[in-house]
Amino acid sequence: MFWRELATGFENAGAKTHHVNFSLGDRIYWWKRGARNFRKPLSDWADYVRELIIGENITDILYYADQLPYHRIAHEVAKDLGVRCHAVEYGYLRPDWVTLERGGMGRLSHFPNQPEQISAIARQVGPVDLVVRYAHSFWNEAANEVLYNLAAYFGRPVFPHYQSDKYYNPMYEYLMWLPRMLRRPKVMPDAYVGEGSPAHYLLALQLQSDYQIRTNSPYTHLSEMVEEVIRSFAAHAPDHTRLVVKEHPLDNGLERWEKVVMRIADEHGVGARVDFIDTGDIGKLMPKVSGVVVVNSTVGLNSISSGRPTIVLGSAIYNVEGLTHQAGLDSFWTDPAPVDPDLCDDYVRALAATVQVKGDFYNRAGRKVAIAEIVSRILSGTVNCPDAFVEVPPRMEGEHTPRLEA
Repeated sequence: MFWRELATGFENAGAKTHHVNFSLGDRIYWWKRGARNFRKPLSDWADYVRELIIGENITDILYYADQLPYHRIAHEVAKDLGVRCHAVEYGYLRPDWVTLERGGMGRLSHFPNQPEQISAIARQVGPVDLVVRYAHSFWNEAANEVLYNLAAYFGRPVFPHYQSDKYYNPMYEYLMWLPRMLRRPKVMPDAYVGEGSPAHYLLALQLQSDYQIRTNSPYTHLSEMVEEVIRSFAAHAPDHTRLVVKEHPLDNGLERWEKVVMRIADEHGVGARVDFIDTGDIGKLMPKVSGVVVVNSTVGLNSISSGRPTIVLGSAIYNVEGLTHQAGLDSFWTDPAPVDPDLCDDYVRALAATVQVKGDFYNRAGRKVAIAEIVSRILSGTVNCPDAFVEVPPRMEGEHTPRLEA
């Protein structure tokens, strides 16, 4: 629904839009006339999108998730032709925000990583509205994701060459949620959130299926990261400290993380100092932890905002000196770099003004606000602005601005 309404927003502003369906999921959620159905093999996509860009005088491409195979190819073709690409994703400052970045996110981000540049941008912009205004339910988001992925899965007779980015078979993944829902949760010990809590560190797991792990981290499998963290903790963390490993709330249970974590902890002789939890309010735990370890999860941004020392093991937009620990994992346990509160404030302000858009994908009022801002920034050529450090390319000639939404 969001993308259909976004196209309408561009059309109401005088721009022509084009949309390409790769799967039945795309087709169902678009449900608007004029879309093209790409049913050829992925190897034909580069030529197809090149012909489309040239033939329709496309000036900008928008896509959700910059590392999906079709989107990576479209980005390379567009770059060769001098066409702008824009990644639209969940917000870094979620909830209540949508990301709009030039080119891509993570290692492809153009957001500055130098403190002085971040502070310079912050001085140019006003205060940030961090009040949550456009909430949506977990079940709304989950139902839409399941419907889309199952439609893509069962729609292969209609789109026979569709190549999904899914790490797991969708049917198997969703069926595995049934035993997870029946399993008794491993909750956070009360001792960790009250007065006199023991000194402990938090390792926030992400989803093995998250493409940010596959494309913006050095790990093929998250078990490699768990091994690295626990090995370092065992060798360098003070004996009185503990490590709490928190499972992602949307984990499907296929990886059996509790068994993996405790096996590795026992192998390194720290099984009695490592706890595993799969549920609980991470916000209650955050104020009590001595430090937070992430690959590139948005949990890292939350921990920084809470003033907790944080180390990033992958590529993350917030991995900036003054915000995160830069001296390596081994030193993190005994001498974690503190968060500079002034730089943190500048960072949030600069981020919100440049690559974040207030709004939501699933809340009707939130979609309206986000779409209006996205249309305005793209048509005015101000995506990522104010940005005095990366030149914004000039707009192409023409009466209107055609679009391709891949």
